Amino acid sequence: MPFHKKYIPLLLGVAVAFGIFIGANLNFTASGDVLLSSNSNKEKLNRLIDFIDFEYVDQVNTDSIVDSTVNSILENLDPHSVYISSKDYEQTASDMRGNFTGIGISFYQYQDSIAVIGTIDGGPAQKAGILPSDRILFADTTQLYGKNLSRYDIFSNLKGARNTKVTLTIKRKNIDSLLSIPVIREKIPLHSLDAAYLLTDTIGYIKLNRFAEPTYNEFKKALTDLTNQGATKLVLDLRDNPGGYISSAQDVVDEFLEDNTLILITKNKNGTQEKTYATQKGSFKTGGLYVLINENSASASEIVAGALQDNDKGVIVGRRSFGKGLVQREMALGDGSAVRLTTARYYTPTGRSIQRPYDNGSQAYYNEYESRYVNGELQNKDSIVVNDSLSFVTPKGKVVYGGGGIIPDVFVGKDTSQENQAISYMSKGGFMSYFVFEYLDAHRQDFKGQTQEDFIANYTISQEIMQAFLSYANTTSDTFKGYTSRLKLVIKATMARQIFGSQAYEMILNSQDPMVKKVLELQ
Repeated sequence: MPFHKKYIPLLLGVAVAFGIFIGANLNFTASGDVLLSSNSNKEKLNRLIDFIDFEYVDQVNTDSIVDSTVNSILENLDPHSVYISSKDYEQTASDMRGNFTGIGISFYQYQDSIAVIGTIDGGPAQKAGILPSDRILFADTTQLYGKNLSRYDIFSNLKGARNTKVTLTIKRKNIDSLLSIPVIREKIPLHSLDAAYLLTDTIGYIKLNRFAEPTYNEFKKALTDLTNQGATKLVLDLRDNPGGYISSAQDVVDEFLEDNTLILITKNKNGTQEKTYATQKGSFKTGGLYVLINENSASASEIVAGALQDNDKGVIVGRRSFGKGLVQREMALGDGSAVRLTTARYYTPTGRSIQRPYDNGSQAYYNEYESRYVNGELQNKDSIVVNDSLSFVTPKGKVVYGGGGIIPDVFVGKDTSQENQAISYMSKGGFMSYFVFEYLDAHRQDFKGQTQEDFIANYTISQEIMQAFLSYANTTSDTFKGYTSRLKLVIKATMARQIFGSQAYEMILNSQDPMVKKVLELQ
């Protein structure tokens, strides 16, 4: 009887099963029972997905089932092991890589189209003549307007391989005909540094928004520029910085510590420790240092603050940090997706872990963070609960605590009033940015030729603009009673960001910032 191809899968299955049987009886580190049990559980999941795929009564997207399964598994491990789908991976990778390939614009999905806020200096869009307020209608022949337009559609059509061309169809204000503008895609930097400037003749200020691959180079250049301008002290602003690469954080810390000073300890489940020490390259070892942190400073930001605090270098100013002391490693899953899996814990030089407990699950973990708003610790340092059994002592005798973030040396409370919270929400949530964009869209000529320095020093938010914002927000001045000056400051800063960039935004806000004021008081 001739051999038929249909038996090949059966024979392969028998061969694999026989191989597993033989392998289970060989002298591996793990016993055969453990290996077979592990494979059995994996096979169970595969079979379940196959049953759903082939037998379930309705059509089901099994890819989404797999994604949900992976997420459920990771959620049962710890709050910071996460799954990154193939759809989200490129954006996530770009954020940490510090660049992407595209046309170099910032934009809003305004109403049903893409409205250009601004172009990156020297970037391809600016070179091609794209202007703020332009509406992008087509990328080549692909329509980029309409109610169903997604951000994925926008990015997938504007990004692309380096040196490739995309022809944009533009609707420009006060021009009847559409414009056809070819743009050559280039590598676009994603900056970690929001601002670097002199607060006073001798105090420099640097704000970092993350720790990505290019962070240290950006930081080092800024530090060098500020010292050349006369800075002998530095304010390093890590507020709202969620972290990133440990290596970038270590390089930043290295600028401030003496050679061979311990920066960080990492320890895996086997108890294997790795210690990182400062080198000779630091250029600001004797300068005065102040580090600003808040409840949203996490991970790599806490590594920086903890290393400096434990080595009695500088002054930590602000509020208790987030409390994340877990190290993640990114692992590809073979289909464009990946997991960031917790592989170790990190410890500050005194040996303290700043990781908050997560024994009761992710929901309780994040609820504990939210409880800071109600237990009073955002307003009063005495309300911070510390564990005396997790106290440590620095070389100069300062007591520091583990188990829940970095507690600052100098506490600065948060204004949690309803009025201030409303202003903050509208600013960070994008509502105010939309208002400012619409205002600038209608009054852009009023700012033509104005310099950043002149705007910061002399521009004021008029009562007319204030009333326009209140109407836009469908509210009255009573909503912000006692906070009118604060609201005007944030509107002005938001304008500055859209006209001049992030540094102008930070400079305006810092002029009335409580933590920055506290640093100046400490001089």
